[in-house]
Amino acid sequence: MSFPKPFYRWRPHPWHGLEVGPNPPHVVHAYIEITPFDLIKYEIDKKTGYMWVDRPQRTSSQPPTLYGFIPRTYCGRRVKELSPKSERGDGDPLDICVISERPMNRSEVILSARVVGVLQAIDGGEADDKVIAVLENDPFWKNVENVNELPRVLVNRLEHYFSTYKLIPGGSSQMSIEEVYDREYALKVVRAAIEDYEETYGG
Repeated sequence: MSFPKPFYRWRPHPWHGLEVGPNPPHVVHAYIEITPFDLIKYEIDKKTGYMWVDRPQRTSSQPPTLYGFIPRTYCGRRVKELSPKSERGDGDPLDICVISERPMNRSEVILSARVVGVLQAIDGGEADDKVIAVLENDPFWKNVENVNELPRVLVNRLEHYFSTYKLIPGGSSQMSIEEVYDREYALKVVRAAIEDYEETYGG
């Protein structure tokens, strides 16, 4: 029996088995882990590729956008070099927030996203940047190419969410948002994460 190509006899690992995207670093694939409707922080298990429950969301704040990662990226030394206040990369795939006009309430989906900016985030000394993107084939956002073309309130919500989503009541957050950078800087971060992945895991 013959199968069409490409054909996966087994489910590919979302981090290592999927393509970076149709036109990286400008248009990338995003593997969605959590949606704006989730009260639980889900995360890919790096060994198996299956989703696991990290923790309940610690505050009443919910993610303002779809949230996941770009396959075949890695936050290593090159990503750290673009984040001078960090001590190292966080060793994870590069995170991405994808804006869509139509609500999506399911995770574990793959979509194409157009990179428009990045939040430079530091989590406990580690570079933990959050790429900001729009759904590539979304007609509502089709003319947006840069983060400054988005409603500022939406960017503010992303900053607030990531500044507080690990906050424990009575404690202080170890996450800080250092800067919101435009598309050109974001493309540098994506390129760096692709190169870090190739260095760490091979092309």
